[in-house]
Amino acid sequence: MCASCASKSQAGEPELAAALTQIMASLNSIRADYKSLSEKVSSLSANKSTSRRVDLAVQTWGSSFSLDLLALARHNIALTTFPNQPGISPIPLRWGASDPQVRGPIVVSHNEPALGKRNAIGAHSGSYGIYHALAVAMKEIDVNHKPDFTNAEPPVQIGPYPQWGDSEKIVAMDPFGHLAPWIYKDYSDQGIEVRPSIAVTKAHMRLPDIEAEVKSGALKVDGKIVVNEHGDLAVTKVAVEPVWYLPGVAKRFGVDESTLRRALFEDTGGSYPELITRPDIKVFLPPIGGMTAYIFGDPAKTADPNARLALRVHDECNGSDVFGSDICTCRPYLIFGISEAVKEAQAGGSGVVIYFRKEGRALGEVTKYLVYNARKRMGDSAAEYFKRTENIAGVKDMRFQVLMPDILHFLGITKIDRMLSMSNMKHDAIVGQGIPIIERVPIPEEMIPEDSRVEIDAKIHSGYFTSGKVPTLEDLKHVHGRKWEDVSH
Repeated sequence: MCASCASKSQAGEPELAAALTQIMASLNSIRADYKSLSEKVSSLSANKSTSRRVDLAVQTWGSSFSLDLLALARHNIALTTFPNQPGISPIPLRWGASDPQVRGPIVVSHNEPALGKRNAIGAHSGSYGIYHALAVAMKEIDVNHKPDFTNAEPPVQIGPYPQWGDSEKIVAMDPFGHLAPWIYKDYSDQGIEVRPSIAVTKAHMRLPDIEAEVKSGALKVDGKIVVNEHGDLAVTKVAVEPVWYLPGVAKRFGVDESTLRRALFEDTGGSYPELITRPDIKVFLPPIGGMTAYIFGDPAKTADPNARLALRVHDECNGSDVFGSDICTCRPYLIFGISEAVKEAQAGGSGVVIYFRKEGRALGEVTKYLVYNARKRMGDSAAEYFKRTENIAGVKDMRFQVLMPDILHFLGITKIDRMLSMSNMKHDAIVGQGIPIIERVPIPEEMIPEDSRVEIDAKIHSGYFTSGKVPTLEDLKHVHGRKWEDVSH
C-alpha cells in the first residue's frame, strides 16, 4: 500500500468506527422497540375490536415505532387485504335472497368500525367517488362522518317485486339500495356505515320542447301529469349507482369470474387489488356512471301487467341532449320518448324514460370528438360511419347492453307495450331477459336533423329497427354530412 493511501486509511478509521457504533446503537434501539411493540400486541390480541389495528401495526412496525397503535393504523396504508387475515370478517352476503335481512347489507365503507367488515370492493358514488377522496384530502369532510338520513326516505313505494329475489335477474344494482339505511339500521347503530346506492324523489320537469307541444295541442294539460300550460311534468325520479355482483355480471357477459376480475384489475392499472386478493368478496362498486329512471304516472303501474307501458332507454349524449348538437338524433329521440311516455301515462298506463351515463357509446366524449374530426375530414359518409369509431377506439360500441335490463327488473316490468327505440342491442338485451316487447317505435322522420342522416342511416343499415326502407351499402355511399366549411366563423 502506498504511504498516502495508508495515511488516509488510518485517518478514516476513527470515523468508520464511530459510524459502526452509531449503526449498532440504532439496531439495538430497533430491537428494543420491536420487543416492546410485540408485548403490546400480545396484550391486545384478545381484544377483537382492536385486532385490525394491531394487524396493521405489526405489518408496518418498521416505518414507525410509536406505541400508539391507533396512530399506526391511521398513518399507514394497507395496500390490500386477504381472506382469513386477522381482523378480517366480512358481513355475510347472500345475493339474490328476497328477504333483505337474509341477503345482508352492502358494506364498502373504510371507516374504523367497518375496516374488517366490508363485503364489497370499491367505493360509493360511482364516478363521483374521487371527489369524496378530494374532500378528505382537503379536510373538508371527516372520513368518519356518519350520514343522517332522517326524512331522506323515498316519497313513493317501489317494490318489492319477485325479480328482486332472483340472483340472475339483477346483477348490476342493489335492489334494496333505496331502503338500505332504514332496513339495515341495526348495522348503522353499531357504527357500520350502510349507505344507499339508490335514491327516489318526486319533482317537476320543464322542457321548452314539451311546452311547445302543449301550446300546439299535441299534449293536453290534465293538472296531474302535465301540470300546467307551461308543460311542467310531474315525475318520479330514481337515481341509481352501479353495484355489481361479479359472478352474475361475468355470467351475463359469458366469461369466467376470474377473467372478469383480472381484466378489471389490470385495465385500471391495479387500482383495485382486492379484485385479485379477495375472491371471497363478490360485490364491486365500479367507478362508472349510473342511471336515472324518470317515471310518468303512478310508479306502481310499471309492474301492472294490465297497464300499458311505454319505455325509452336513452344513453347519454351531452352535446345533443343538453346543447342541441344536430350531428345525431339523441335529443329529438329523447324528447319524443318523454312525450310518448307522458301520453301513455295520461291514457291510464305508465311511461318510463331511463337515462344512462354512457357518453359517446361508453367510449367517452374525448373519443367521440376525435371521431367527429375524423368523420368531417374524410367527408362524413354514412358508409364509413362505424369505421371511423373502430379506427380510433378499436370497437364501434362499448355500451354492452346486457346489464341494462336490471333497472327494468327493479321496477317490476314484465312486458313493454311500446319500445321507443330502434336499437337492436337494447331490444335483444331486454328480450333476452324474458321481457317481451310488443311494439317498436322508430323516431319520426320529421324529427331527424339533416346532419344526423349519416348516423341514423348507418345504424339502420347495421340492424337498427325501422318501419321504412333499409338502406343498402350503395345507398350509404351517397349519404354525407355537413362539412365544417359550410359556415364562416
